[in-house]
Amino acid sequence: MDVSDNAGDPAEGRLIRLVVVDDHALFRKGVGQLLSMYPDIRVVAEAASGAEGIEAVLTHRPDVALVDLHMKGLDGISVVRALQTAGSPTRLVMLTVSDSSFDVMEALKAGASGYLLKDMEPDAFYLKLRQVAAGGTVLSDEVGGLLAKPQPAGHDSINAGWASLTAREQETLELVSKGASNKIVARSLGIAESTVKVHVKHVLQKLNLRNRFEAAVWLRELREEGKNAAQ
Repeated sequence: MDVSDNAGDPAEGRLIRLVVVDDHALFRKGVGQLLSMYPDIRVVAEAASGAEGIEAVLTHRPDVALVDLHMKGLDGISVVRALQTAGSPTRLVMLTVSDSSFDVMEALKAGASGYLLKDMEPDAFYLKLRQVAAGGTVLSDEVGGLLAKPQPAGHDSINAGWASLTAREQETLELVSKGASNKIVARSLGIAESTVKVHVKHVLQKLNLRNRFEAAVWLRELREEGKNAAQ
């Protein structure tokens, strides 16, 4: 369902174009009404199924697509995989009621840029959308603690991983784990965005991680290990 198709820049203060993919009509309409409160976000299309969602994203090329996880027919994970395979530049965010760690990890592995729960407060939801549109990764606080590190590691190996990073890589990881985009990290550290990309690449390689989500989970575990050791 086409709503609007005006172009916009996802940068700070600019219009964010959004597609909502959910098989519940009331929820789709509710999201649209909620986001109408924010003049810098525009829902350009709605889709009532996974197949319609893929078509809508490829047709309208929005900045962000909100995708329900559990839909009849093609589910949200399949939608994300299909759009990743198609080379879509749209940032794909799961918007769901499921706080299952398995679902979170499957979405992450499929290529989702975020995983948000449907019971979020409106302003927090809005800020997450701005964050992901700017290139960051977003995760509801409630599900963050559910994520298990991809490869279990003991206290010593986690500390060894941290020690293997340079000071600048550690700073980069700290910011990335908070969902900061490469542009925000570059601005915060006073370095070029291309340098940030190199640091992120090195961090992932050294810690044997696949993406920024896993890096955030890894750092969370490091912090938990530190708290436990101090007790």
